[in-house]
Order: sequence, then structure tokens, then C-alpha cells
Amino acid sequence: MSEKFKAIVLNQSGDKFSREVKTLDKSFLKEGDVLVKIDYSDLNFKDAMILKNGGKLIKEYPRIPGVDFAGTVEESNVEEFKKGDQIIVNGSRVGELHHGGYSQYAKVKKEFVIKKPEGINTRQAMMLGTAGFTAVLCAFAVKAREELLLGEKVNEVLVTGATGGVGSVAVMALSKLGCNVTAVTGKIEQSKFLKELGAKNIIERKELESEPKLLGKGTWDGVVDTVGGNILSNAISQTKHSGIVAACGNASGNKLNTSVIPFILRGVKLWGVDSVAIGKKRKEFIWKETPKLIDFAILEKSIKVVSLNELLNIFPSMLEGKLPNKILVDVNK
Repeated sequence: MSEKFKAIVLNQSGDKFSREVKTLDKSFLKEGDVLVKIDYSDLNFKDAMILKNGGKLIKEYPRIPGVDFAGTVEESNVEEFKKGDQIIVNGSRVGELHHGGYSQYAKVKKEFVIKKPEGINTRQAMMLGTAGFTAVLCAFAVKAREELLLGEKVNEVLVTGATGGVGSVAVMALSKLGCNVTAVTGKIEQSKFLKELGAKNIIERKELESEPKLLGKGTWDGVVDTVGGNILSNAISQTKHSGIVAACGNASGNKLNTSVIPFILRGVKLWGVDSVAIGKKRKEFIWKETPKLIDFAILEKSIKVVSLNELLNIFPSMLEGKLPNKILVDVNK
């Protein structure tokens, strides 16, 4: 490893918050078992919040942000990983409580690291990142009606926020799993892209934004909800008996306007999906499944690659909901 490397560094001094690309010495990376030469990171909403002002998530400064990264092991003091292994890190509060992926190098605890599965490369891993990983988690949660509950086949599935980072991958993954996917979006002009991802039907977001009924017509075997609010409430009321609603987002609000009726009369399951504190074995399983469920050639069409310096200019657009692309961060660009 070179003695020097570049990284985005956040700092807080009194009321003054700063973010800049700095050249650091490797001694800056103190904690961890595995030293990784990073190829790529990505931009998630949480990353944008942290880049803006720490997002109330950074407890100690200075801090290198970036909740995801993929690259190659440079040094390791544990048997589980050796020099040359290609690895993925997502979740585990990397980029918050620990130095993260907006850097040419990272040093992390072995518990945070998994070996990259066969069938994808480090670029493709970060084309998915936390958003895509969460989407696949949600897809398997919905399908658990079959595998865990021994219920009827999951056919009709609703995906809300379908053009977003989680929703778009969920549409693709569920389609590959054999479901008929109905995509909910406020960007009806992206219908062609949603159909390419695998959506069979598309409905406008406003159709699910009204006050929910106690119990609507049972339409969905399962739901992946990325937005919360009344859209989630309506989706719950329209879910069939024993259906699973996987909830992972709150873009439309934190409050849930519902009742016990769908849960006690239809046995609907509300399954909260968290990708941060997930166990390592489950994380490895999800990443191993991604090559079967994701068509990276299609995802590539919506990717924009930026450098660390470019990232500092583009992240506010994510907070404003104005990013048309998934942002891939080439830390060596």
C-alpha cells in the first residue's frame, strides 16, 4: 500500500461542518482487521444526509463517510481473509461509527466483511450497494409466504417507489423469482424502464395516497414498500390473506395510518426490513443470490460514475429528489 491515499473527510468544529477530499497517511486508519484497497462505493440517501451535515449519525470526527464499498484485501491479520480476496462491505454502520468507503483504502473489522460471490464483480456489487441489497432482502421476505409459512404461491406483488434505488431492483428481483409485479411510481414517464425491469403493470402513486379503508379488496400476495405513509397503509389493506408486506422506507412519512383489522382478519404480516444490523450468514446468502436475480446490463443504463470530488457536488441533488441515475463512486477516478 502507498503511504498516502485520498478520501473524503468530514469534520466538525463548533458549529462549523466541513467536507473535503484530503490526502491522508495510512496511519489515519487505526482500527480493524482487514485493510482493503477500494474499487467502488456508491451514493445512498443516508450517505447524502451524512455528507450534508453529519445527519446526526456521526458521533466522532474526523470521519470518512460512505456506507458501502467493494475492493481487494491488501493486508489481513485474520485467517478468514487473505491478500487478494475480493470483498464487499455494506451495513454495520461503516461510514458512521467507523471509517467508510469514500476513500481509496479502508480498514475494517472482520465481522463487517464478506467475500464477493462468484458471478458479480466489485463494480456490479456497488451498482447494487445497500439499496439493491435491501431490495433483494425484501424480495425474499415477500416470498417467505411460500417457504416459511408454507402458504400459497406468491403471484401478484406490489412494489412502491418503483423507480428508486430499492424499488427498481425489487421489481427486477421479484420478476426473476416468477412474480407478476405491479410497480407504483410518481414518474409515469419512466414506464418503459419499469417494464424493462420486469414490471407487468404500472399504476400512478396518487392511486394509493388517499385515506385507506379498514380493509380494501384483497389484491396482493405480497408487497415491497419503500415509501411508508398512506401508500403503505393502503397496500396493507389491499393485501390478501397471509400475505407479507416488506417495509423498508419512509419517504412518504413515518406514521402508519392503519388498524389491527388486516392483521387479525387476513393474517397479513408486516415485515420490517433492516440492512444495517443484519447477521453475516444472511448477508452472505443474499449477496450469493444476486447474480441469479439481477440483469446488470439493464441496471447499467441508469448508472452515473463520479469521482470523490464530483460526489461532493452531486450529493445535494439526491436530497432534493432530482437524481435520475444511480450514482457509482469510482474512488480512484
